[in-house]
Amino acid sequence: MKPLISEETVTTLKTKAEPALTRRNFLGLLGKGVAMAGAVIGAGRAVSSESVGVHEVVGAKRAFQQNDEQYAESVRNPPKIPNYNWNDRQWAMGVDTDRCIGCLRCMEACKMENSVQMDANHYRTWVERYVYLEGSNNAIVDSQTDPKNIENVGGSETKFRFDNRYKNVKVDKAFFVPKLCNQCEHPSCVQVCPTGATFKAKDGPVLIDTTYCIGCQYCVQACPYGARSFNEARGTAEKCNWCYHRITKGLNPACVEVCPTGTRIFGDRSDPQSPVSLFIRNNHVQVLKPEMGNAPNVFYKGTDKEVV
Repeated sequence: MKPLISEETVTTLKTKAEPALTRRNFLGLLGKGVAMAGAVIGAGRAVSSESVGVHEVVGAKRAFQQNDEQYAESVRNPPKIPNYNWNDRQWAMGVDTDRCIGCLRCMEACKMENSVQMDANHYRTWVERYVYLEGSNNAIVDSQTDPKNIENVGGSETKFRFDNRYKNVKVDKAFFVPKLCNQCEHPSCVQVCPTGATFKAKDGPVLIDTTYCIGCQYCVQACPYGARSFNEARGTAEKCNWCYHRITKGLNPACVEVCPTGTRIFGDRSDPQSPVSLFIRNNHVQVLKPEMGNAPNVFYKGTDKEVV
């Protein structure tokens, strides 16, 4: 299997910024909404078609949200897996929070694999630390964006670590919770997108075709999980797509591949013997914010009632 792109070759994404979107341009784009939506529906159908290879999907390069070099590499060198049918899947992920050690390798790997800007405030997956001090019923929550954690790595834009701020205080309980896009069955981000740039593929992941994204950020506001962000350099929304360029070739997402403790479990729910099916069946799992009705496809084991 080809290793992840190294830090030396992937740094903060340098792309040509799009011209500022004026009110007139915005209204003009909305006026073309019907045509755009039709084109994106066509892209969605291409994704669903069993006769279409992953590199032939309409708008696939932009939906993968990689830079040109990485996308070309994923097309040139697919893994050799006999009789692998990437369309015949229903992807899901499990997260065992009892195993997570907060090393943030998953976040670093995601950034390198998917051309995510290399700073603490741009990410597609992240990890939160929940700490209950002695006598307290409320958790203190921080992540890699906390200034103390940024200072802990000397302000590095390529490495992220939690600091040791609780070493001299009494802690009742502490744990880490990895988070990412939940690839919902009923994604609110898809419902609010005015151009159809955000769409759900047949095999589960919610993708963004940035060709049609106008940067309105409705999807960013609609996501109840805070899993979407706005890329200022590209002028488009972005999010985790479970490394779609990898999973459609029989590989694990980068975050799953590098996890040293097996916290993240990925696989095909339509296969009862897949790792994720076994994880869901053999553990008490729950999804985040079930009351929202999004029906997430990320299943957590060991989460606390205050995890949101």
